Amino acid sequence: MTSTGVIENASAEQSVLGAVFLDPSVLDDISFLEDRDFVNPVHQEIYRVMRYLERHNKPIDIVTVTELYVQHKKQNQLSVSYLLQLSEACPTTENVTHHANIVRSKAIRRRGDNIGQEISKISREDFETDEDYYAAVESKIANLRPKENGQMKSFKETRYQYFNHLVTKNVEYIPTHFPKFDAWANGVWRGWLFVSAGRPSVGKTAMLLQRAMGVALTGPVLIYSQEMDEHQVKDRMISGYTGIPYNRIKKKELNPNQYAEVEEAYNLLQELPIFIQDSSGVTIDEVRATAKRFKRQYGDLAMIAVDYLQIMRIPQGKNETRAQAIGNVTGAAKQIAREMKCCFMMLSQMTRDSENFKKPTLAHLKESSSIEQDADVVEFLWHDPNDTHPQGKVVQQFIAKGRDIGINDFKLLFRGWKQKFEELD
Repeated sequence: MTSTGVIENASAEQSVLGAVFLDPSVLDDISFLEDRDFVNPVHQEIYRVMRYLERHNKPIDIVTVTELYVQHKKQNQLSVSYLLQLSEACPTTENVTHHANIVRSKAIRRRGDNIGQEISKISREDFETDEDYYAAVESKIANLRPKENGQMKSFKETRYQYFNHLVTKNVEYIPTHFPKFDAWANGVWRGWLFVSAGRPSVGKTAMLLQRAMGVALTGPVLIYSQEMDEHQVKDRMISGYTGIPYNRIKKKELNPNQYAEVEEAYNLLQELPIFIQDSSGVTIDEVRATAKRFKRQYGDLAMIAVDYLQIMRIPQGKNETRAQAIGNVTGAAKQIAREMKCCFMMLSQMTRDSENFKKPTLAHLKESSSIEQDADVVEFLWHDPNDTHPQGKVVQQFIAKGRDIGINDFKLLFRGWKQKFEELD
């Protein structure tokens, strides 16, 4: 490493530790960082102490860190003045994740360099078979990858947690306030990746927004709208809530009574914890970071909703296909659902070929390689031209995949003029 690199790394390490002293909650944002990632042994030890205090729900500050050093008779390794210097080295926690990534990136490359030298050495050793050599090399490379936060646990170790889980009243499902669907599936479940697919103009977004209003009665909902701005989203929600024709709201052709109804609906909706971001090209990393921030502020989220998958900004690595890149996103979405203990609802397109079939199948998910594999539930919304209703469009709701709930069909009436779905018998 160059002298410049050493200085940059030391500065980044100090900034990370200083940020933790400033606000210990940032440890949630840098959970990927390991103590071995710090090049300075003193910094490694300080970070280990911070994580120890966090695990034991103790405050993290200069006093508690120093106290642990004293308890373990290691106070000669660290001065209080240096801890004060660290706490003053970071005026803000805003860039802590950036600095932590610098520390980890440098650490991975250091380990890669060291492992390369070790592999070079063992290449000159005698092995009985090539397989033994492969095994030796792979064991070295395994140390390069960052450690997983998860840990294998036995039944004995987790006995208390399991029975505590059984007796708690916290339910894992969230009502959507679609009565027939909720009676069958109990609503949407925490930890689900729920993919809702359909061709254009079938009402995917309207269904999403109506569900969001129902789910928000249980907890916070984050909506990422990539095709419509915030006001358009609200227009649709208020139309569905009040029954005022969507076109009248969109064209701003409201009479005084309707304007009063809109104001009353807005007053009620603003009490629901619904948050909307209307930027296009959102990334899955941005979704994760925002979700973590909202969870710290509001507690467990109820739902994250992205409209829609194929227009997200999806990084594509070298020699990686578009389908593989989308698979990375759906895999990450499933992981976020589990980490945040919420339902992650993702809208998706269907292939044009699906219009030639009576009923869609999982193969009709556009760029479906990993979508059907990662999703807990796949829902298709589709229209059968032969099924009509005098009050609106009949939309078939086909649950084509349902982990733990099975598959099912529902019939919906979509009253597009007011952006609202109703379940039919």
